[in-house]
Amino acid sequence: MYQVISRCPVCGGRLKAVKLQCENCDTAIENDFCLSKFDYLSAEDLFFAETFLVCRGNIKEVEKRLKISYPTVRSRLDGIIEKLGGKPESPPSVSEARKKEILDALENGEITPEEALEQMKETE
Repeated sequence: MYQVISRCPVCGGRLKAVKLQCENCDTAIENDFCLSKFDYLSAEDLFFAETFLVCRGNIKEVEKRLKISYPTVRSRLDGIIEKLGGKPESPPSVSEARKKEILDALENGEITPEEALEQMKETE
């Protein structure tokens, strides 16, 4: 039995399933059937997605299993998210991350409100 292909080998367009057949009695049903978004992923992307799910979304575990770096895991994950029609999260900008650090320090009593205001002005 062959793996379902999702792209036309001639033009690269999306293929659709039009026939299903029972392995037991050979009953066949013809119609336009939908493939899932996952069916359009390459074998490599599908393997990565399966690994990510098996690791329960733990990027460190994916790094270990696939022997790839954190940035590579993020890049591959972002690419798959886009292929599935989503929009990957962009990491916070340096100034946003710095503002969060300042607010955390203020909340923890490590700096005064005046110091926090001064540091916030420096991030702009």
